Amino acid sequence: MLRLGAIALVASLPVLTQDMSGQELRVDHVTVAGRNVRVLMEALHSVGIPSEYGGPHANRATEMSLTSFPDGSYLELIAIQRHADPAALAAHEWHVALETDGGPCAWAVRPKDLSAEVQRLRAASIPVTDAKRNARLRPDRVRLDWETARVGSGNGTFFPFLIHDFTARDDRAYPSGKPTTEAFMGISKVVIGVKDLDAAVAQFQRAYGLPAPERQTDVDFGAALAWFRGTPVVLATPLASGSWLDLRLRRFGDSPCAFLLARGKKSALSIKRGSNWFGKQVIWFDPSQLGFHLGVE
Repeated sequence: MLRLGAIALVASLPVLTQDMSGQELRVDHVTVAGRNVRVLMEALHSVGIPSEYGGPHANRATEMSLTSFPDGSYLELIAIQRHADPAALAAHEWHVALETDGGPCAWAVRPKDLSAEVQRLRAASIPVTDAKRNARLRPDRVRLDWETARVGSGNGTFFPFLIHDFTARDDRAYPSGKPTTEAFMGISKVVIGVKDLDAAVAQFQRAYGLPAPERQTDVDFGAALAWFRGTPVVLATPLASGSWLDLRLRRFGDSPCAFLLARGKKSALSIKRGSNWFGKQVIWFDPSQLGFHLGVE
C-alpha cells in the first residue's frame, strides 16, 4: 500500500507513459521520395495501388501525390517540381533522397496538441524545433495550410516530425473526398533502418516512455528487428555487411527503409514472398518492380 508521500511523488512526476505517448505515435502519413512524381505514381500503380496528384508545395522545390486510406493515414509520394528553384531544392532536408530516388525518407504524426507535445519531448531532453508553416495548392485550387516541427536531428527520418493543420485535415488527406483505396486500411508499421539497434531502442524509450520492445530476426529481410508493441515503430539493423539495408544506411543514415500497410477487405496483391513478423504474416511487393520496400500485414 502506497503512503501519502509516495502518492504525492508519483503525481508530481512528468507524464511519459506508454498510454499518453502511444497516442502521439499514430501515423499521419509516410513519405517516399524520388525525382519524378509521375514515375513514382506509375510504379505504385504497377502493383495495384492507385494514387492522386496533390499539387506543388509552396517551397518552390517539391510536388506530391498521395494514396489515402480509410483509417486516415496516407502514403505520400514526393518529388522534384519540374521547374524547381535549385537553391530551394538544395536547401530541402530530403534533397539527397529526392535527387537519388531514395524511396522511404520520413514519417509524421499529428498530436492532439502540437505545442504540448513539443514541450513534453523537450522535457525528455529530445530536441524539437519551433513549428514552421508550409502550404500547397491542390489541382482543384483548394489551398492547404499546416505547420510542422522537426523532432531530433532529422525531419522525420528517425523520430516522426509533428504536423498540425490550419485548414481542414480531410482536405489534405482526401483530395477526392474519400480514401484513394479501400484495399488497405492504412499505414500499420514504419520500419526504420538503424546502425545501432540498442542505441535506437534507448532513444525511443527516452522520447516516448516505452517499455522494452519485442525482438526477432528476419533472414529474408536481412535484419534484426525490434518492435514496440502498440506503436507502428519497427527498428531494423542489417545482419550482414554489404546487404541492401547496410548499403542504404551508408547512403542515408538512420531513416525509414520500408513501410507496411494493414490489409483491407479487398486485396489483389502483386507479391514477391512473405515472412512472419511478431506473429503476423508480412507479404512484400516486389521491390525491383516498385522501387522501394512496401509490404502488407
